[in-house]
Amino acid sequence: MNTTGPSLKGRALRLLAQREHSRAELERKLAAFEAVPGTLAQALDALQAKDFINEQRVVDSVVHRRAPRLGAGRVRQELERKGLDREAVASAVAALASTELARARDVWQKKFGGTSAVDAADRARQMRFLASRGFSGEVVRRVLNAPEDDLA
Repeated sequence: MNTTGPSLKGRALRLLAQREHSRAELERKLAAFEAVPGTLAQALDALQAKDFINEQRVVDSVVHRRAPRLGAGRVRQELERKGLDREAVASAVAALASTELARARDVWQKKFGGTSAVDAADRARQMRFLASRGFSGEVVRRVLNAPEDDLA
């Protein structure tokens, strides 16, 4: 380990300057630089006390960046991977449910130009695409069965 490099707090601040990180993410990324056990936890506690680490901002950031292109399933996966509180993740995913169909239609139209599938293979390809983006099976079926309907 290089002891002449930036401190743990400095490294954490550098990461936080790039984007919002959860405490669990910072622990994982900075664990290799911890020379004395417990110093990482102290540094992160200090940053959290000053609100540099804020779990709700992480949730909001991920939802804002990823929700327009991804379904609730994928957004949930990303939030869980960041080690966030289950209640915060569930709340964010529940809020996305009301716009799921509209977001799926937007993603589908951008990718396929709003043209319905011409055969079963093309339909399966479109279904796989939307499912891989995290949209539920019901939403995928609704988009492909009636792509030109209103969002009502």
